[in-house]
Amino acid sequence: MARGRPLKELRLTEVERRELQRIAASSTSREKLRQRARIILACSAGSSNAAVASHEQVAVQTVGQWRSRFQKHGLLGLRDRARSGRPPVGGSPGRLALSREERSQLERFTSRPKTSQALARRCRIALGCADGLSDTEVAERERVSRQTAGKWRKRFLEQGVDGLLDEPRPGAPRKLTDEDIEKVITMTLESMPRNATHWSTRSMAKAADMSQTAVSRIWRAFGLQPHRVETFKLSTDPLFIEKVRDIVGLYMNPPERAVVLCVDEKSQIQALDRTQPLLPMRLGQPERQTHDYKRYGTTSLFAALNYATGEVVGRCYRQHRTVEFRKFLDLIDKQVPKHLDVHLILDNYGTHKTALIHRWLLKRQRFHLHFTPTSASWLNLVERWFAELTTKRIRRGSFRSTRELEQAIINYLETYNEDPRPFIWTKTADQILENIKKLCELIYNS
Repeated sequence: MARGRPLKELRLTEVERRELQRIAASSTSREKLRQRARIILACSAGSSNAAVASHEQVAVQTVGQWRSRFQKHGLLGLRDRARSGRPPVGGSPGRLALSREERSQLERFTSRPKTSQALARRCRIALGCADGLSDTEVAERERVSRQTAGKWRKRFLEQGVDGLLDEPRPGAPRKLTDEDIEKVITMTLESMPRNATHWSTRSMAKAADMSQTAVSRIWRAFGLQPHRVETFKLSTDPLFIEKVRDIVGLYMNPPERAVVLCVDEKSQIQALDRTQPLLPMRLGQPERQTHDYKRYGTTSLFAALNYATGEVVGRCYRQHRTVEFRKFLDLIDKQVPKHLDVHLILDNYGTHKTALIHRWLLKRQRFHLHFTPTSASWLNLVERWFAELTTKRIRRGSFRSTRELEQAIINYLETYNEDPRPFIWTKTADQILENIKKLCELIYNS
């Protein structure tokens, strides 16, 4: 057993013990300071220097040093002594005195999800300096260099919270003035080239006497796209508002013990076959087909989309007369349970309003027809399903007969109904009418 001079018993006051326990458990204190506090607590509990050194994985001389420093100077003896040498440039760091507004702003920056990580770290550095921590302690907590902590302390002392923001980076001087940008925007919106219907980047660059790249950047920044055009059509139906509220009401608040069906015909679907065989897709090359084709007849698809479930009832006919429409209504009547009312959303096609259809409806009082306004087929959700059918099955298909086309449509219907996904209407009638009002005002003012 090792022999040596007996150690003087280390006794702590209650205040010293509580402070040492606080330092040892604190997450804001440096690891070295927490270790020294644990050493003193262990020594006061009667552990030998060797036992404490083994537990803390330090030298026995280190334990003896801090035991001796504590016995001479108390808690202050655990702090690092000021090092001798040349003082740092700029003198000793100043203590940050934060106002309530500055502290609130810094804390908001550190907790806001959209704040950049760099700015959040600088705010935490400033808050740590305001809490009395040294540059070394702040640097160790934030895992940055001491020079970085000192830099942002100094910037905050000089400029406040604004000093923590990124400064403008140096670079080439700006060549385009605000007047140049305004000139390009004004010409784009209020004029046209003499020999074209719209501006291109090259024609605008020539007219504005600047580079094509500059014009392209200006157009992208302000969302200008002269090469694009969108279509619109305003309904002239005198009952437009009433019909919109009626149909949107069915979508947003469907009636109880009833089914809402969006019904329409996709007429004149052509059975087309390319004049030459398709070339399949390969690595780095899309599928290829000839631009011309041969026609092998047409068919018409009658479809009813169940708004609640997304299921589609469909039937192909070679014509789309009143007779075919009545047959399709008979199909709907058979498939919908007898205890449910049926609300049909239709367009204003002539076959929907003939005497034959009126007599059929008089015999079946559970059927209720809701007609979309003139030139407003976008209110009928089955049109959206027709777009899916065209994109996924018809447009790139190749059919040598009408029968082959109809079979492809029926197969798509069966596959779709295995896992239907309803289309959800989200716009209220008031929102639709408000948007149409803005469009009318724009047309009137122009």
